[in-house]
Amino acid sequence: MTNATAPAFANRIRYSDTEPCEVVRVVSDKCVEIRDMDATLRADWKPNTIVGGFVGHTVNNGGEWDIVSNSANRVIRIRLNKLGQWKDAAGNRYVIAAQPRRFYDFNF
Repeated sequence: MTNATAPAFANRIRYSDTEPCEVVRVVSDKCVEIRDMDATLRADWKPNTIVGGFVGHTVNNGGEWDIVSNSANRVIRIRLNKLGQWKDAAGNRYVIAAQPRRFYDFNF
């Protein structure tokens, strides 16, 4: 992995939710160090929920987060496994991305 192709973000996948992390250092082609980013709901965002699903369906779910770097968050390593998946030591999955992404599924 060269600097030109170095990933900028690694978003943690948790079932239907996604949490943003930034790449701090590329250790090798199969190992990077990442740190969680802070994500806060925008003050002007209000959920638009209609009847459906378990309790309701939030139709404007997505893009309602302000995401910022936080150097105080701890740094962890993720590794590329034989199946081509990025995982940490606890088994959490990550997707390498050009942009940070926070998604909270309000439908549960």
